[in-house]
Amino acid sequence: MKFGVVTFPGSNCDQDMIYTLETSLGQKVERLWHKDHDLKGVDFVVLPGGFSYGDYLRSGAIAKFSPIMKEVIDHGQRGGYVMGVCNGFQILCETPLLTGALLHNDNQKFICKNVFLKPASSSAAISKSLEDKAYKIPIAHGEGRFYAPEDVMKEINDNDQVIFRYCDAEGNVDQESNPNGSLNNIAGITNKTKNVFGMMPHPERAADPFLGNTDGKLIFESILNNI
Repeated sequence: MKFGVVTFPGSNCDQDMIYTLETSLGQKVERLWHKDHDLKGVDFVVLPGGFSYGDYLRSGAIAKFSPIMKEVIDHGQRGGYVMGVCNGFQILCETPLLTGALLHNDNQKFICKNVFLKPASSSAAISKSLEDKAYKIPIAHGEGRFYAPEDVMKEINDNDQVIFRYCDAEGNVDQESNPNGSLNNIAGITNKTKNVFGMMPHPERAADPFLGNTDGKLIFESILNNI
């Protein structure tokens, strides 16, 4: 598996993602620049977290016009694998690859803390190998409240497109465990064909023993085990 990690102006989790893929998981990684017009033959594109273009306008709204994004969109529409984490998820929701939007957190504050996620999809590669329990993964965002119109929400749920929901340490999905007001506690979704993944929490920040948490590594291992 050959991964490509894109760096936009304002990305700040690209090196974390590269370290996790290369060092923790032993994968080959290409560094992709936002002005590139070539994905360099990668199988799997990752859009990392950060504040692309300073998060002016909506988060991700400017980054979708970067030259590299035409290639990323074409790759995803051809069935190639794409993953967006935090700002990367916001960018994907500005493209045709994912539906819905990430709005300002309901408390109007930036939130940076550990939360718990529960796998919600049994068909998506990113969650297929995970146990039905809570995983501790950090979040760091000001615009992470997932929203979609009622008809889109029905389609997402009917197609098993929700990959993670916020929960408590025991795996209970309730409003008290929802850190940002996301509809249905949604922390991540996939597209209909299950080859594009977006999630707000940062698994790359929980994938090394030196960080005191390796729950995020299990998410990456599920990807590698199922594609």
